[in-house]
Amino acid sequence: MTLIESPVVTIESGGVRGTVEDGVAAFRGIPYAASPVGGRRFAAPVPHPAWPGVRDADRPGPSVPQGPSRLEAVMGPRTPDWDEDGCLTLNVWTPRPPADGSAPGALPVLVWFHGGGFTSGSGGWDWYDGRHLAAAGRAVVVTANYRLGPLGYLYLPDLGIENLGVQDQAAVLAWVRRNIAAFGGDPGSLTVGGQSAGAFSALYLAVSPTTGPLVDRVITQSGPFGLAPQDPEEAGDHARRFLGLLGLDGVRDRGAALRAVPADRLLAAYQQLSRDVARPGSVAPPMYPVLGAPGIPETWQQAVVDGRLDGKGLLTGTTRNEMTSFFAFDPRIREITADRARSIAAGRADGGDERYDRLAARRPDATPADILTEFETGLVFRDGTLAIADRHAAAGNPTYVYRFDRAPVPDPAGLGAAHCVELPFFFDTFDAYPDSPMLGEATTAVRSLGDTFSRAIAAFVATGRPAADQWHPYEPADPATVRCFG
Repeated sequence: MTLIESPVVTIESGGVRGTVEDGVAAFRGIPYAASPVGGRRFAAPVPHPAWPGVRDADRPGPSVPQGPSRLEAVMGPRTPDWDEDGCLTLNVWTPRPPADGSAPGALPVLVWFHGGGFTSGSGGWDWYDGRHLAAAGRAVVVTANYRLGPLGYLYLPDLGIENLGVQDQAAVLAWVRRNIAAFGGDPGSLTVGGQSAGAFSALYLAVSPTTGPLVDRVITQSGPFGLAPQDPEEAGDHARRFLGLLGLDGVRDRGAALRAVPADRLLAAYQQLSRDVARPGSVAPPMYPVLGAPGIPETWQQAVVDGRLDGKGLLTGTTRNEMTSFFAFDPRIREITADRARSIAAGRADGGDERYDRLAARRPDATPADILTEFETGLVFRDGTLAIADRHAAAGNPTYVYRFDRAPVPDPAGLGAAHCVELPFFFDTFDAYPDSPMLGEATTAVRSLGDTFSRAIAAFVATGRPAADQWHPYEPADPATVRCFG
């Protein structure tokens, strides 16, 4: 195959015809698993059936069923584009497809999973277009959908319904292993990455006994590592409450009944459950990966101590003001009193009230909302990120840590460097965020920072070392070795 206007690649299921954009071949909406509809709803993923001839791969597949993102006010709105039928797809960008399928000089591969709190998002959205990243690093970039909300994380283990979204992600890695050589990629040089829920996913994929051996490098962006995998007892309780909201708690054949409920009704019940179980200060969704279910045999803390991440390159980081994305537009937080904020901190962690007091003492002019936001940024995102980096670097593994500091100008909501702000810089996709308060105006300086950040990431995928001035390997507990962008 040559890089022509409509390149065709043959994979295990048949031919796919892509497009060429900026010198990079793009293949969008490739099914990696059978549609999760009918009898396959709430079932583990299986390979997609073969198709005759050549399938057009010039546009993304639909998103998986989902409600509105809770971060629309920060990132900007999306037009709903979900459809349960045909939603398990992935997208591939490659700067050098092989002419004969043999992949001479095969390129390194990045498989990247979107965030969205295990409740929203799509690998097919233009926010995550991989062509610039692929070109910058001479790498093959893959993004993918995985089931979300109740369709991905409902926990009914007696029916085999558990961590289906995690199983989808594992199926993506298996598909890449079998097929990526056809796009010029090297299945033996695989980086798995993601942001937020996708970072949580990437880490657990990298330390899993099943998928870990496939992974050479890991990128985690704003991983919520302060959020433990969901406890099976809590997951079971939320499943029972969800069935009750659907009127199915007394049904004999729950599996058949669930498969018969329209997807929009499942989403409505999930939104009600989210409201019912919400707790002040917590960003945990009602359903997300469950400990002990497929793909999550142990916590990341245990896996890292056991050395399951050893030998893999790690690039990890956070934004400076992660929790403003969740708190800046929440009147319950903006108007909170110091006593109430301190009480929430005390209930969130052992010694949380004392930590809150220390933060408040360092910032005497800050509001209680600002102190609680900083407290939660550390507890949910930064502490775990640095703990993983500390252990990984101390064990002699290549480790690189960043903090993204760039805030929008102007910044009327006081977002600072909010959760998700580095995404347009990572993918160099500024034009996909025209109404994004977290980004503001994409000036020449902003785009230059994006070029620097994106190229640094691309180099890590290709070589294991980020290409950016003064980004040195991380030294445990040494803030001077954290590379700040902004």
